[in-house]
Amino acid sequence: MKFHYPNGKKYVEPERPSKKPGAKPKQVTYGNRGMTLEEDINETNLYYLAQGKAVIHKKPTPVQIVDVLYPSRSAAVIKEAYFKQPSTTDYNGVFKGRYIDFEAKETKNSTSFPLKNFHEHQITHMEDVYKHDGITFVLLRFSATEEVFLLPFPSLHAYWKRMLDGGRKSITKEEIERDGTRIRLGLHPRVDYLKIVQELYF
Repeated sequence: MKFHYPNGKKYVEPERPSKKPGAKPKQVTYGNRGMTLEEDINETNLYYLAQGKAVIHKKPTPVQIVDVLYPSRSAAVIKEAYFKQPSTTDYNGVFKGRYIDFEAKETKNSTSFPLKNFHEHQITHMEDVYKHDGITFVLLRFSATEEVFLLPFPSLHAYWKRMLDGGRKSITKEEIERDGTRIRLGLHPRVDYLKIVQELYF
């Protein structure tokens, strides 16, 4: 299936390693379940909702379908579609009467977080939320070590501005450890980011 972003560029699905014949399935453990940050956050949000702690959801991305294949009466396959508009951030909702809006990103880098993972319209959106006294931040995951950090928007904005002024195009892990807060992974909830939000904003 072909997806096109609002800027006209085609979405290219990342290559997936092919499975070798006879290869044994990888054993999944609690410490490394192979889950993405998005899956962990979605699981966490369901827990928050069930516990009556907060109402936070992933934002749907509007898609316009332009080409559909009907191989049979009962089946339809989407062949080509366009994202209608640039996305803002991944998640939003309400916690203790405050509006929450945040982005979640992960990287395979172990020593820094590339700022190219963010888009200008996302930074602008978070800045608008911040100006209206909303709680806005980013959750950053280093996939190699499975470390997750909450970085408040003012810190992210400072590093974004540094890049625009000709500085480095990434945030070092040391800077993230200094300006952010590490979230210890658990079971229920998996990524308890609201514990950090409670400490920082209330």
